[in-house]
Amino acid sequence: MLNQDIIREATRLTRAGLLVEATALLQRMLSGQNAPDAPSRAGGRIALREPLIIDAEANAVEATDSHPQSRPAISAQPRTLRASLDRKERRSGIGLRGLKRSPLSTPDIVPEGARFIEGTYSSAAGSRAHRLFIPSRYQERPLPLIVMLHGCTQSPDDFAAGTRMNFIAEEQNCFVVYPAQPSHANHAKCWNWFRSADQQRGRGEPSLIAGITRQIMDDYSIDRTRVYVGGLSAGAAAAAIMGATYDDLYAAIGIHSGLACGVATDLPSALVAMRQGGSSPKAISGDRPSVPTIVFHGDRDTTVHPNNGGQILDQSVSTMRTQKQVHRGQVPGGHSYTRTILSDATGRGMLEHWNIHGAGHAWSGGSPAGSYTDPRGPDATREMLRFFLEHSLSEE
Repeated sequence: MLNQDIIREATRLTRAGLLVEATALLQRMLSGQNAPDAPSRAGGRIALREPLIIDAEANAVEATDSHPQSRPAISAQPRTLRASLDRKERRSGIGLRGLKRSPLSTPDIVPEGARFIEGTYSSAAGSRAHRLFIPSRYQERPLPLIVMLHGCTQSPDDFAAGTRMNFIAEEQNCFVVYPAQPSHANHAKCWNWFRSADQQRGRGEPSLIAGITRQIMDDYSIDRTRVYVGGLSAGAAAAAIMGATYDDLYAAIGIHSGLACGVATDLPSALVAMRQGGSSPKAISGDRPSVPTIVFHGDRDTTVHPNNGGQILDQSVSTMRTQKQVHRGQVPGGHSYTRTILSDATGRGMLEHWNIHGAGHAWSGGSPAGSYTDPRGPDATREMLRFFLEHSLSEE
């Protein structure tokens, strides 16, 4: 098939609800492989030459010197032939071996003296569970709140362990809430950032995430001017959507290995954006100033192309005048990085981009207790929270 034919066929399969088959066709096209012959119908289903299975298991990934752990932002890895995939992984250096990870323990997730409790939010849009971190020094004085959106196949506990956000939040005396995406909403527990219905204020997943945020704000003493949202991969793309659609709720956003709001509206465009960067994203917020944003992206990310990090900044810069500073650094024994700071006319940093050299699709500076982390830094959690606390809605 020609590429245009593949895209048309993948779009048709997506509309028919056959996301597995659509994903397989697009992955073959984007990786430069020959697409299979046109699919035929067998028993009312699309039948391809090989059985197609979406690998939605949260396998541990063995990091190598060239590539840390990797997981797609929409978990679109067809597992047709294990031996073929193993050969591809050995060539790429990613090293997906399906290694078993030890069960998480409480000390990996929450510091002593603090609490990590379960909750649920429900509305007309649906229901989502979440986990809430309450710092040990909480005594009814209004505190900041950070909303953390996990990546595909992850859970709140896993994401908390990998980022260690609870430990940094304990130091800074902040609440952290981790909404959970269930498998019935997405087979691989990805936030559906690539669907138009989940990119709008007051609808779909954005309304659920905002609802969880407001529920915590009502139930606890939260500083309403210092509420923030961040995420990894699919969760980062969802965080970008939250910043664009709820700029009256969040004072700043953090995007790690993610994509800008509006670069995709369906599965085919999502896979293209992940592979090479999307088309110029529209600024959902119109002419209003963009929410302060910090971006982290590895320049060897083979899951979400590093171009996407730059597009997030381009989307924001289009609505403001900025001054640019560039700093370069090196983590002892770890990655080097280029940090670009864009400040407004008053000199206040509004946008930060951390380009992490040699890093792949993993949380920078994270703990190996969680999945998809790269402990060789820099420390994205500490820097993200530092950036958050520099901003409040009253200042914007």
